[in-house]
Amino acid sequence: MTTRRNAMRVVCGVALTMMGAAAGAQGTGAAWQVVTTAQGSGQRFAAQTLGAPRPAGQPMETETAVFVDTRQRYQEVFGFGGAVTDAVAEVYAKLTPSAQQAYLKAYFDPREGLGYNVLRTTIHSSDFSSGSYTYVKDGDRSLASFSIEHDMRHRVPLLRASLAAAKLQGTAMRVFASPWSAPAWMKSNNNMLQGGSLLPENRDLWANYIVRFVQAYEKAGIPLWGLSVQNEPMAKQRWESMIYSAEDETRFLGDHLGPALARAGMKDKKIIVWDHNRDLLPQRAAHILSDPKARPYVWGIGFHWYETWAKGQPMHRNVAAVHAAYPDLPLLMTEATVEKFDPARLQDWANGERYGSEIMADLNAGAAGWIDWNMLLDSRGGPNHVGNYCFALLHASDDGQLVFTPSYAYMGHFTRYIKPGARRVGASTSRSTLDTVAFRNPDGKLAIVVMNRTDAAQRYRLQVDGAEVAVDIPARAIQTVLR
Repeated sequence: MTTRRNAMRVVCGVALTMMGAAAGAQGTGAAWQVVTTAQGSGQRFAAQTLGAPRPAGQPMETETAVFVDTRQRYQEVFGFGGAVTDAVAEVYAKLTPSAQQAYLKAYFDPREGLGYNVLRTTIHSSDFSSGSYTYVKDGDRSLASFSIEHDMRHRVPLLRASLAAAKLQGTAMRVFASPWSAPAWMKSNNNMLQGGSLLPENRDLWANYIVRFVQAYEKAGIPLWGLSVQNEPMAKQRWESMIYSAEDETRFLGDHLGPALARAGMKDKKIIVWDHNRDLLPQRAAHILSDPKARPYVWGIGFHWYETWAKGQPMHRNVAAVHAAYPDLPLLMTEATVEKFDPARLQDWANGERYGSEIMADLNAGAAGWIDWNMLLDSRGGPNHVGNYCFALLHASDDGQLVFTPSYAYMGHFTRYIKPGARRVGASTSRSTLDTVAFRNPDGKLAIVVMNRTDAAQRYRLQVDGAEVAVDIPARAIQTVLR
């Protein structure tokens, strides 16, 4: 007869055996991989197998460690992408045929490229066009002259090629469009440039113009997932720009654009508000989301990284504050680029490090995705009709070849390995010399990005859920650990 004491001994013995087996599995499990890109190395995405994992121990204060706890789960990933502007399409059209195919592979191949799943485009011209233009004749309030003939030459064909390349990879591509300005005759300053505001009597007309754009693009084979209300609505620029106060944007969305889309059978189009810098993000979010007429149309909030124009630091804490206030509302970085193009800085490693640190900080603050600006520019950082030349991840040489920059590789350390639907998990470092962020992908695999912006190589103990491996990261490097 088994006594109660004997039964307890059996249960405890089984438990101890299971714990030992688990510890053994941690110590002898499948090897972890690390992919590294470092300054001074000709290799990008250099893969290496790490040593066998072992049960995690107590790090000493003299050691550097990265801690990942997958029990802590945060926002879901929407995706990563870039913008197809007129400039991008015009430069693409001048590439050699082989370079065009290399471009499509570089951006849409999920294994050897970036695997983008989001594209942004513009509603008529932006600064990254060869000139200002609209889709209607001046003063045509009937919109009878509406035509996207201009875009059919370069932009629509590139978008079609991009969608086809993504489809071949099994990627569900999402395209959204942003306006920089209404036609001049609809505005207070009678100019597409230099800010100005939409005249109140033209709000319905402008909303209907946007509806016509969506219909025309979809007829041309470019299905639109969504729209942003206005690019940078608080910036008076020397290029296409238009000002909306928080109340103006709220009323335009709630009383005009939202209802116009609904009347046209487009309730499924996702609307992104704000689409400007992190500095005023909390104020704009609170105002629009508190309005009962505008709120039902809002899918998410977009932000840019240019608040540093005022000589301050990036305001990632504002992203975190809005995410904390509205945890179920997606936050997207919708535009970022290194400005003031200088050909001598084309391979500047600091540009890549800026991408790495900003992407990591935004994701850690709660962003669901990160969308770069121009996907391709020429050797002068254009074309741009007002001389606002910028850097891109890829540039074209004057003879039609692709030029890859460090920023491309830094972007890839996120986009290749963090998939749509992934969940951010807890990740932190014991020293400020390293930065990290980590995600659990839909297939269960972990992707842990670590960045070293110092001039010294470092060894760190990577501890994940009770197991650890030692990892070496070179100076000025970014790496992704895969488990």
